[in-house]
Amino acid sequence: MASKETQIAQATAADVTYPTEKEPETSQPPAYAGNDNSDQESLDQEAQAGVKGVQATAAVWTKSHMILAYVIIWFIYFITSIQEVVIRSLNPYVTSAFQLHSLTAATSIMANIIGGLSKIPLAKILDSWGRPQGMSLMLLIWVVGFIMMAGCNNVQTYAAAQVFSSVGSQGVSYCLTVFISDTSSLKNRALMLSYATSPYIITTWIGGPIAQSVLGGPGWRWGFGIFTIVVPVVVAPLCLLFFWNQHKAKKMGLLAPSRGPLTLSTIKQYCIEVDLIGIILLAGGMALFLLPFSLWSYQKDQWRSAMIICMIILGGLLLIAFALYERFWAPVTFIPFNLLMDRTVFFGGLMFIFEFFNSAVWGSYFGSMLQVVWGLDVTEASYVQAIYRVGSCLFCLLVGFLIRWTGRFKWLAVYFSFPLMILGVGLMIKFRQPDAGIGYICMTQIFVAFAGGTTVICGELAMMAPSDHQHIAVILAMLNLFGSIGSAIGSTVSAAIWTSEFPKALAKYVPTEVSVAKVYSDITAQLSYEWGSPARNAIAHAYGDAQRYMLITSVCMLVVAWGCAGMWRDIKIKDVKQVKGRVI
Repeated sequence: MASKETQIAQATAADVTYPTEKEPETSQPPAYAGNDNSDQESLDQEAQAGVKGVQATAAVWTKSHMILAYVIIWFIYFITSIQEVVIRSLNPYVTSAFQLHSLTAATSIMANIIGGLSKIPLAKILDSWGRPQGMSLMLLIWVVGFIMMAGCNNVQTYAAAQVFSSVGSQGVSYCLTVFISDTSSLKNRALMLSYATSPYIITTWIGGPIAQSVLGGPGWRWGFGIFTIVVPVVVAPLCLLFFWNQHKAKKMGLLAPSRGPLTLSTIKQYCIEVDLIGIILLAGGMALFLLPFSLWSYQKDQWRSAMIICMIILGGLLLIAFALYERFWAPVTFIPFNLLMDRTVFFGGLMFIFEFFNSAVWGSYFGSMLQVVWGLDVTEASYVQAIYRVGSCLFCLLVGFLIRWTGRFKWLAVYFSFPLMILGVGLMIKFRQPDAGIGYICMTQIFVAFAGGTTVICGELAMMAPSDHQHIAVILAMLNLFGSIGSAIGSTVSAAIWTSEFPKALAKYVPTEVSVAKVYSDITAQLSYEWGSPARNAIAHAYGDAQRYMLITSVCMLVVAWGCAGMWRDIKIKDVKQVKGRVI
């Protein structure tokens, strides 16, 4: 186990190395830097074991193995993108199967919170244990989540399964991002990250028909069962390739032999180093504080319910306890405060909170609205939702080339992506209403897609550029944590607006013979009324009223995120040398 002096939580100001202090990268070849005759020199002897492992791997693997790794990564994202579309399409039908469609957003709150927090201990696993070991663990958790989803018999089990699935899928994606960061120079990183996610351009059009055929055939349970088999088949080869090259590095003497067996003392030390108590306080506090905002409408006394009051109070107390513990008692804090206080890193993290908050608020019930308000089937609705993913991934390829050419990223966020994003979401306020044509909905999605992909790429570079290789994994973990916190808060606000405004609007618009409670709780009941009938039109108007409040909230958060991007330093990433070994 690495000594405490190497922990990010105890980093000194010298640990945060700024681009102007780094050696220009012009001394490196434009592709596949690294030298087989200087493998030993390419290792950072002060780095933790996992970082040394990836540096040793980058020093010994062949060009063909590196190309093979990136090909496998492309196929992993190919399958991942399909399952995201399928599961998003199945989600309202799973909750409706238990007569709880309004919990569509609530079921993802805990998954977002725990999925984001899990990156912190995972970063420690990657740094101290190894990259392939961490990815293998996340693959196992991901498969367990799929198994639980396929076998769930109530919303509670489904929500728990989403936690496992979210931790596993986000963990694998995080490991891939860390690997790409390990094996690419900073000036090429945006381009390589865009390449890795390029399968979304193709597969988002496949997921909808798959979901439609599953719902019309074997049922939604098999939608999860299919990926229980497929996901391990595509992820395992990359794990094996990593293990093989680490073994090769050990045989060449670049890596020390593996540590001894795991003992109680090493487990205790690991729990201290990842600040397990702090993580539990933060996760518990956020969950207890946020969940009541989506559950209050199911309680007999609603906001006066003892359970709701206790959850909010206890959640708030746990968050206060977390802050006090981190400030006064934690032996090691999991947040690298010195690095986090860098202006670009700090405002990059805040930008991700508000950006993901925005997308979670207006996206939670979008799929349901497309089917109920505009009469699209599951496949057609998935196509409209896919515009964001396809557009963002396609445009990211251009963004990657622009960043490589100019060597800068701030200008793209401040002068292009956020103004376009605010325009797109602002237009949704006007057009996400039942009297608007579906073409206008598609137009706003295109604007948001081009802006969103650019924003994420620039935000990732803003958080990684001031760091060095030793801190890449934990910085990416912080990035994911900020994004997950934003998504969790956004889902909470979305659910709170929905549970408050949608039933009120239904009671106002629907004919007296229609059961408000049944329509509120089941998307199939909403779809059962004939298209164009008074009941269906009333339900559509209720959707529009609830969405208007969500979208106004989103625009407000985007303005704040735009201000955060304006606070970044204008870093010239062409001058940053961050990784060693055979890299792109």
